[in-house]
Amino acid sequence: MLLVSVLAAAIVPGFALLAYFYWKDRYDTEPIPIVLKMFMFGVLIVLPIMIVQRSLVLWWGESPFLYSFLISSGVEEFFKWFVLYHIIYNHTEFDEPYDGIVYAVAVSLGFATLENVLYAFLQPATFGTLFMRALLPVSGHALFGVLMGYSLGKAKFSVGKRVKVHLWLALLIPVVWHGFYDFMLLTFPPTWLWMAVPFMFLLWFIGMRMVNSANAVSPFRFLKREEEVKF
Repeated sequence: MLLVSVLAAAIVPGFALLAYFYWKDRYDTEPIPIVLKMFMFGVLIVLPIMIVQRSLVLWWGESPFLYSFLISSGVEEFFKWFVLYHIIYNHTEFDEPYDGIVYAVAVSLGFATLENVLYAFLQPATFGTLFMRALLPVSGHALFGVLMGYSLGKAKFSVGKRVKVHLWLALLIPVVWHGFYDFMLLTFPPTWLWMAVPFMFLLWFIGMRMVNSANAVSPFRFLKREEEVKF
């Protein structure tokens, strides 16, 4: 019974956050099977990410800066970006800017959920520590996904050189924010919580502005208004 409870505590935050951002789509929600497929891709990239990160640690060492911005955030965000670009970016269901956020959050939370499960069973985790992980690392990965997906959505519906600019930003922006979060945890361990909480509030504020901004330029918003007028 305890095993089931711990497993549920490790899994539920990821699915709850995924549902939250999924239902934030105001105009044209994505097919659930495709969203879950992207979630599973996030789960599947955990192993190759761990292998690459372990190899880089053996090669470069564990300098806080290198580990935070290259080994941790750089590798993790690159794999997420790679999956999104090669699997969903050109998909016909990616038909409005907010879709980038939905799919990026799905991949990020797939990764974060399995990471949370591994933490729960490989570390002496308590419900308190799992609750803190839900508030910080898991929600952090969701918001890094928002940052990535917002730029990915802008790239999808841009033209010319702006497409490449936004594709690069889709990778670089979450790497910087994720790296700063990890660097803060490694560099200020006694007081990291007092820095992490306002950092997370700021990230939520920026993320929700991006959510609203992506919804505001949906090509389906006019169809929605027409339906409301007819009704």
